[in-house]
Order: sequence, then C-alpha cells, then structure tokens
Amino acid sequence: MFRHTYSNRALRFFSCALAAGILGMGASAQAADINVGVILPLSGPIAAQGLSTVKGIKAGVQYESSVNGHKLNVVQLDDASNPSLSTRDAHKLIDQDKVDVLIGTGGVPGALAIATVSREDKTPLVSFTPINLKGEAATWAVTTTQSGFTMVSAVVDEMKRNGVKSVGYIGFSDAWGDVAYAALQKYAKENGIKVVANERYARADNSVAAQVLKVMAAKPDAVLGGGAGTPGALPYIGLHERGYKGAIYGTHALLSPEFVHLVGAAGEGLIVPTGPALVGNQLSASNPSKAIIDAYRAAYKKANGEEPNDVFSAYAFDAWLVVANAAKRVPANVEPGTQAYRTALRDAIKSTAKLAGTEGVFSFKPDDVFGTGKDSVVIVKLHNGQWVLQR
Repeated sequence: MFRHTYSNRALRFFSCALAAGILGMGASAQAADINVGVILPLSGPIAAQGLSTVKGIKAGVQYESSVNGHKLNVVQLDDASNPSLSTRDAHKLIDQDKVDVLIGTGGVPGALAIATVSREDKTPLVSFTPINLKGEAATWAVTTTQSGFTMVSAVVDEMKRNGVKSVGYIGFSDAWGDVAYAALQKYAKENGIKVVANERYARADNSVAAQVLKVMAAKPDAVLGGGAGTPGALPYIGLHERGYKGAIYGTHALLSPEFVHLVGAAGEGLIVPTGPALVGNQLSASNPSKAIIDAYRAAYKKANGEEPNDVFSAYAFDAWLVVANAAKRVPANVEPGTQAYRTALRDAIKSTAKLAGTEGVFSFKPDDVFGTGKDSVVIVKLHNGQWVLQR
C-alpha cells in the first residue's frame, strides 16, 4: 500500500507513476514499511527542477525498493517552490503520515525550512540542495550536493587558470545568492581576482536589465551567475542581448535541461562546476562514481522511459541511495514508525563512509551536512547545447 497526498495535477501524475513503478517489485508482508516523506517543488518558479528530482526519486525506487525485508514507501508532497509550504509539508509528513525520514526539497530557502522542522521533530533529512549548516543545526540533516563554497572555489580556480582578473556577480536575493556571493568574495580575494559588482534579483523576476547594465558598467573580465534553474538564465540572456564579450561562469544550481533550452545561444561557452553524473559517459573507468552512474542511468531509463540529462535527478537519486544504504545498517530489532528507528536511521546516515554516489563519494559527519569535497567536482562548458567535460 502506497500513500500519497496530492496538491495539484502534476503531483497526482508523478505520484501515481511512482506508485505504479513500485507496485510490481514485491516486498515482505511481515516487516513494517519504512515511510519516506518526499517534498518537491512540482509547481512554482523552480518547478522544472522539481520535475527532474521526481524522476530521480523514481530511479532510486527502481534501483532499490526494499531493505532488509522492509518496503520503502514514498509519501510525496508539492511545496510549490514556497518555503512556507515546505515547512507545512514537513510537519504534515511527520505528524500525520508518520514518516521515518524526509527527502527534499529544491531551492535553499525551502530546504532550510525543512531542516528546521527535521531538527525540532527529530526526524532525519536527506536534502539534495546545498544547505549550509554546521554544529547543532546539522545534527539531523545531510545533503547530497556539494557545498556552495566547494563549487564556487572550483569555478574560481578555473577563472584563475583562464586569466580572469575581475568578476561581476548577478545572483538571487535569497539564501542561495548570499552563499554563492560570500564564496566568490572569499576565493576571488585568495586568488587575486577583484569582485567589481554585486547585483541581485528575485527568483520570480522576469527581467534583470538594470542589474546587467550595472555589471557591464563595471567592465569585468567575467560574470558569475548566482541563480538556479530556469530563473538562473536571465543574467546570461541579458548580457548576450547587450553584447557582453567577457567570459561567463555559473554554479551547479543551473544544470537543468530546461535551463539549457531557455538560455540558448546566450549560454554558449558558459563554464560551470558539477558533480560527475552529468558527464558520466565522458568519465574514465577509474572514476569511483562511474559504476553507480551507469546503474543510475539504467534505473532512470527503466523508470522514466528516457535517458537522464540533468544533475537534479542525480542528486535526488543519491538522496535515495543514502537513505537505503543507511537503512541497511539500522539494528534489526528497531522497528520503523518509532522514534527509536528515526534516531537509529539518523545515526546510520551520519556514519555513512565512502559510499560511492553519482555526485561523488559520500562520508558524512555528525556536525556537518556535506559529504563530498572538491575532489568530487568536475568542470564543464556549454557548447552547442551540450555540457562538455573540461577537467
């Protein structure tokens, strides 16, 4: 039996598809189910990211649908790209649906909201968004993304290799925009690169013309975009329309097929750091993520009827992988549906070590949410609508 709560037609379609994909897999009738609460932005400004992540969850279920005789149940909600709804959904999943673990959501503000509920209600969270939490705030959460600081550090390294001396910034006016800019300031200074502009816009804005003009007036060698998903295309489109000739860089938050389609020619030459999954077919056989990327791609195609071509589904797949791997290490005498199980599952997640995922090799710590470092990062460039591995 699979329980889903629907908030719109898109959610109903994907939830039903997910349930249908699971029903044929079989599970023990004797053991209690492990209920996994999944929160995704299936509507709102970053819905494109949400539709990618739901496909990643489906691939995860296809890859592993039961652990130690316990069926992995999915209870899925849409937060409409709204952090307030992320909070509401998290409370509902924990209080009413009695989930054992949370996965979600797209967008840093929403993921931070879920992390707060996770900690207060003592239910583990595996996010696929770069939530920057340390110490006590990180005790119930992990993420399968690389940190914004790790990714921006890698892209600033690439700027230095390419001779960039000055950079302008156009990013979101929210938590993610703040993280990306703080990282740019730190690593640009360390590498002798001057930050000459800091312009912001809201995720729901449909124009950044004023911000682009201010950045271009500063005459930077390069521009770093601190957006995400399809709204992240606006600065590059604006720069292209106004004839900007400098280099363009971005972060891993941009890497969706919808972004590539929307940015079009304005994105040609865009340099972005990412995990290995996006260019899995370009990796050497010695890469530690190569085998699981191949397995992910096979599971994704079986579950969704198409090949993956984004990173958000890979981050979501890795979140499922972390949950399933940790569940195998929960003591057999601890039953799902109890606080003892949620605590034991949290402890198992936090003790994950050297788990090869599609986005790197994960080793988590009790007081940190990130499990990968700069050694998991590769640099790609957008060329003719395709991401090409650079290093």
